[in-house]
Amino acid sequence: RGVSSAQQNPAVLLARRDTTEQFGEVYGLALVYSGNFSIEAEVGSHGDTRLGAGINPFGFSWVLEGGGVFETPEVIVGYTDRGLTALSQSFHRLFGERLARGVWRDRARPILLNNWEATYFDFTEEKLLRIASDAKDLGVELFVLDDGWFGERNDDTSSLGDWEANLKKLPHGVEGLARKVEALGLKFGLWIEPEMVSPRSQLYQVHPDWAVGSIADRRTLGRNQLVLDLSRPEVVDYLAAAIGKLLRSAPISYIKWDMNRQLTEPLSLGLPLDRQGEFFHRYVLGLYELYRRLTEEFSGVLFESCSAGGNRFDPGILAYAPQGWVSDDTDAVERLRIQWGTSFFYPPSSMGAHVSAVPNHQVGRRTPIGTRSAVAFFGAFGYELDPGALSDSERDEIREQIRFYKEWREVFQFGTLYRLRGPYDGDGNEVWWMSVSKDKRRAVVQRTQILARPNPPFGRLTLRGLDGAFRYRVSVRPSSPVKNEASIRWNAGSRRGDELMRAGLLLGGDGWNGVNRGDFASWIFTLEAE
Repeated sequence: RGVSSAQQNPAVLLARRDTTEQFGEVYGLALVYSGNFSIEAEVGSHGDTRLGAGINPFGFSWVLEGGGVFETPEVIVGYTDRGLTALSQSFHRLFGERLARGVWRDRARPILLNNWEATYFDFTEEKLLRIASDAKDLGVELFVLDDGWFGERNDDTSSLGDWEANLKKLPHGVEGLARKVEALGLKFGLWIEPEMVSPRSQLYQVHPDWAVGSIADRRTLGRNQLVLDLSRPEVVDYLAAAIGKLLRSAPISYIKWDMNRQLTEPLSLGLPLDRQGEFFHRYVLGLYELYRRLTEEFSGVLFESCSAGGNRFDPGILAYAPQGWVSDDTDAVERLRIQWGTSFFYPPSSMGAHVSAVPNHQVGRRTPIGTRSAVAFFGAFGYELDPGALSDSERDEIREQIRFYKEWREVFQFGTLYRLRGPYDGDGNEVWWMSVSKDKRRAVVQRTQILARPNPPFGRLTLRGLDGAFRYRVSVRPSSPVKNEASIRWNAGSRRGDELMRAGLLLGGDGWNGVNRGDFASWIFTLEAE
């Protein structure tokens, strides 16, 4: 494929059969690389296990001249005898505090609104400014213009590679729009897909040889596009100049760097036939060089990697972009599994997580807006919707969500994450996780119930990571509160940390009132030391 994938991320856990989130031995291995990889576990005849990782050898070769150097990707290995959560926390600290770099590594990420699911390709400057103005009114901090702003881009069949504004949509260019957005009191962000080229583009007409594959054969399209050959220095130079010019031309604070297809027909016209086995690795090196140039020159810009089409989310790219778009699937129920799995290695600050409109554009599901936000809170938070299409009550709820997230942002993004009950535990109907501030004085707990059950029994949710000697003030935010809400009656108030970690929060007790809650309910519990 040429890239890491959503199906097989370049990271693996090797645990004993009885290892749980809290107890037992587990090894973790993560390959700091964004290309073709191989991770293998081999059990020997004496029960010993050998675990190895590196560049995938299939189709790979490298001519190393005398005196030359070949630098292999690094592997990060961790071990604990204290369960899966403890190992994840070690990787979170390493990835978040050392692998990620730049001014945004430790800086709280802004709350954004992206126009993609609000408009897709159908927008004008006037429509965008109306959405941005509505977003500002809700408390959003960053407005992001997604695909469709350049060349003749009115659908996905043209213009990738032509990074000049479409003046029919943006008569004052990107600069004019960006300055008007900033005048509203928002920061401005922009979508790019620099690694791709459309056959219907000016760039392709001039340089068809810059695309991966043979000119003599019909190249396979993915999303109506081809991949530029980043193994060629002249292609990297062109992209660095084109994207650099764009970033210098306007007050752009954020870049969403997309990659919507994988690599096929891996032939580089810049390499001789006997060195085609070097192509995939040289592509990754070219990608890192492009990222390096842009992130060093524009160090104040927040870069987010996005690759829901090409599926590139890995430790290697995290070294250049401190956060990534985990999946184009924004449905809250789907995201429970997605974010749970991602959290085994990647910290919440690295996960883009947004609230989208309903019915959801990927699965058609309708979930309460409170549940959508409760799941998305545990990441780099934002929205993918048109505020103007919402009811007054929904806009009021979003204002409150944003106010709440700003108050608890440091805990959500940089707190210590604990997985309490997951989608693979029991019948998978409930998912719980929590984040605790470094000084243990504040914590946020999320509980999601996927399907409603008739007359559910009482239960308890024991918490972790608190200071047993502290007394905490507990507050509850149900997504779908019912009459005489039991979660508030049983749990709100002053509770000791040791009590919460041993006896826990009391669940259930709504009786027939709970019928009115329906499916896809969630609760947020906040804890503050008194």
